[in-house]
Amino acid sequence: MINTIMLDLDGTLLQFEQNAFIDVYFTELKKVFVRLGLDADLAVDGVWAGTKAMIFNDGTALNTQRFWSAFSNYMGLTGERLQQVEAACDGFYSNEFNAAKSVIIPSDIPKRLIRVMKEKGYCVVLATNPVFPQCAIESRLDWTGLEIQDFRLVTHYANSTFCKPNIGYYHEILKKINKRPQQCFMAGNNPAEDMCAGVLGIETFLVTGYLENETNTDITAFRQGTLADLEAYLVSLPDI
Repeated sequence: MINTIMLDLDGTLLQFEQNAFIDVYFTELKKVFVRLGLDADLAVDGVWAGTKAMIFNDGTALNTQRFWSAFSNYMGLTGERLQQVEAACDGFYSNEFNAAKSVIIPSDIPKRLIRVMKEKGYCVVLATNPVFPQCAIESRLDWTGLEIQDFRLVTHYANSTFCKPNIGYYHEILKKINKRPQQCFMAGNNPAEDMCAGVLGIETFLVTGYLENETNTDITAFRQGTLADLEAYLVSLPDI
């Protein structure tokens, strides 16, 4: 019996056009790098290098370690200078990053859905790809009226050693919350990253309103629909 709901964040609970979000995100982040006296374009390349290192993490180190090691190697930063950049980035996610809220499509569904599922007795996990620090996720959740405490577990780069679509990411969640795959349901907007949970026996739902399908995966076999369709399906589940 399903008793755990795992939900992606970007493009699922938090709906936006990915390219618009990325444009605002890097426009604001570059300003931070400029203030630090870094070559902004080079630093953005360093961010992508760090992100790639997290995506290919093999579970032997935290994603945060993978990111900052790759970033520092790319930029040639060490010691106090690297710490300065890390602190500035944390500050960015609590401040300038909020400019990205302008591209978000407002919806009452996320807050209502989480409240209802918890009232029905379900364990709710925010299964967002852990390539951001917790402070960045807190800011994005705030845009929907939610907070970290609304979830049993929130994956972020300081508590995860894998990323989607590595199936190890889902194994890691199951171990942390002490659940079996057959007890879990996963909803997300990316067939490669989110629907791969089905390999383990986790029930899945593809949210198609802001679909991300870079791999051109055939999605016809997946249960799917809009965020509103997802809400209707989940609230129809029995109370626990």
